[in-house]
Amino acid sequence: MRDSASPARVSIMIGGEAGQGLATVGGLLSRVLVRSGYRIVVTQSYQSRIRGGHNTFTVLAGGDDIVAPGGAVDILVALSEETISIHRGELSDGGIILAGESDGAEADGTILRVPFGELAGDELFINTVALGLVSAMLGIGIEAVGDLLETVFGKKHQDVLGENMRALNSAYEWAKKHGGGGYRLPPAEHDGKRIMLNGNEAIALGAVSAGARFCAFYPMTPATSVPLTLIGIADRMGLVVEQAEDEIAAINMAVGASYAGAPSLVATSGGGFALMVEGLSLAGMTETPLVLVIAQRPGPATGLPTRTEQADLEFVLSSGHGEFPRAIFSPGTVEECFHLTRRAFELAERYQSPVFVLTDQFLADSYRAVDPFDVGGLEEVIPGADPESVDTPYLRHRITEDGVSPRLLPGTGRHLVVTDSDEHTEDGHLTEDLAERVRQMDKRLRKGAGLRGEMLPPVTEGDERPDLLLVSWGSTRGTATGAARGLKNRGMTVRTLHFPQVWPIDPEHIAAELEAAKRVVCVEGNALGQLAGLLRRETGFEIVESVRRYDGLPITPEYILERIE
Repeated sequence: MRDSASPARVSIMIGGEAGQGLATVGGLLSRVLVRSGYRIVVTQSYQSRIRGGHNTFTVLAGGDDIVAPGGAVDILVALSEETISIHRGELSDGGIILAGESDGAEADGTILRVPFGELAGDELFINTVALGLVSAMLGIGIEAVGDLLETVFGKKHQDVLGENMRALNSAYEWAKKHGGGGYRLPPAEHDGKRIMLNGNEAIALGAVSAGARFCAFYPMTPATSVPLTLIGIADRMGLVVEQAEDEIAAINMAVGASYAGAPSLVATSGGGFALMVEGLSLAGMTETPLVLVIAQRPGPATGLPTRTEQADLEFVLSSGHGEFPRAIFSPGTVEECFHLTRRAFELAERYQSPVFVLTDQFLADSYRAVDPFDVGGLEEVIPGADPESVDTPYLRHRITEDGVSPRLLPGTGRHLVVTDSDEHTEDGHLTEDLAERVRQMDKRLRKGAGLRGEMLPPVTEGDERPDLLLVSWGSTRGTATGAARGLKNRGMTVRTLHFPQVWPIDPEHIAAELEAAKRVVCVEGNALGQLAGLLRRETGFEIVESVRRYDGLPITPEYILERIE
């Protein structure tokens, strides 16, 4: 047991088998923490099974300095005996295990035996007991948990709500009598008016705010919750979400919808995107705007389908046959997921090119407490040009100085809109004229200069001319920030350089940062150092040190510190 001092943060891990409701109790605990004014970082680890297999749902809760997962486990809720044996070694000094009376391990100073069945009255409400025990230990009032349960079950399920409230009261009464103290969080300084979102939900909301009207997908973990979120709001927001028969159909549907004037996206993972690359090239040749959300997971092939990795950067960068411009965003926070998805739609329309949002399983599933987005003044993407502003005859692929041709939508004016998947002339008809091929190719590639000019510069934080520069992209942003704080506390000058956009890269934005540091370390979730290799190619600067992880688990600040030191 801990002493009576309130910890600045507490890590709660709920472990058990798939089908035991870990995500339910973990999600409810996360929501009540956010409602109570705390920050959270959620890490979900689950096997690729419908039932069985060991899963965990971990919530790190505390004040505004919570930016990354990691650290030892303070409260381990063991819904299975296996949980104790697997995770006992991860307990913090003074950490505690909440385990059922029937579990095989003997009680000792770290295990608090809980009569879950007796307190629940019915096994259906064991998770409510677990929720109540942990909430009581954290110092969250029963009223806050009760209000949440009432929100969840509402007036339509009064009988179920009553049983849950009875189980919740039993849990709080038991916690008062049997201790488990020392884990009470200090009072939150925030009023609790935040929203709880994970990365995929924020991507979906960013798409809707940008004016998305069509989404096509074939289910593939960990991207599926993007279209599922869109399905939940489709009727209210006036968009169509289509589950296609396969990934090839999905991307071709999205290209067709975008061609007709509906801002469109597809969401998939690496294996699904492998089937989409011909359709991607179709968008590149026809100069059709398209947003692609790629939620990375370990490969090759099916790999570890429910784990995390950052190994698809080179694939996405070089995907599709032939050469055509693109942009790749790599959000590192839930807020960036929202705003960068918006920007992806804007650039896709402006430059009539595919634009990617590259995320991963960790960020896709990681819930955070987010301040409500200020959507005032945010404009929807307006597809196509005004038909009255375009002269006749209309040339869909007219040669222009910046490579961007006027894009009209079929059927919206007097003009005939023609394009072709073969090489084509300015008016859109296919051609075998090799000189025309060069003109059209050069025209398309000139759009890359515009995309480069609008590149988001890396985000920097920390000391000027530091002893150590930590370079990150995507979901490793928070872990690099957490590691930098730990190193600063030990007397080192540290700076972080985070890439919210990994393509195009303008060396002018980053060369000085890389050269000013005495030591540069690139942090990324792959085996070959893909971002470091890309930076070497584009800037000539070789990052010789790296922290890489590719076992399917997210990088934590502790993981970085162990390898740097």
